[in-house]
Amino acid sequence: MSRKLVRPRAGRMVAGVCAGLAQRFGISTAMVRLLFLLSLLIPGSQVIIYLALWIIMPNEDRYLSHASH
Repeated sequence: MSRKLVRPRAGRMVAGVCAGLAQRFGISTAMVRLLFLLSLLIPGSQVIIYLALWIIMPNEDRYLSHASH
């Protein structure tokens, strides 16, 4: 399980949020995407949470450049 929560460059479909969550928790990217799509069937603020994570989670490139300094 990765310790950092970042949006990776590889494996993105939209913003890399699902791929980043999958890497962080050590589960399949497809499973996270499927769970997100299924969650859209129930009322809630899933899209707002996705957008917030898109803003909050740093790009992998940006995270690695700050970590190397």
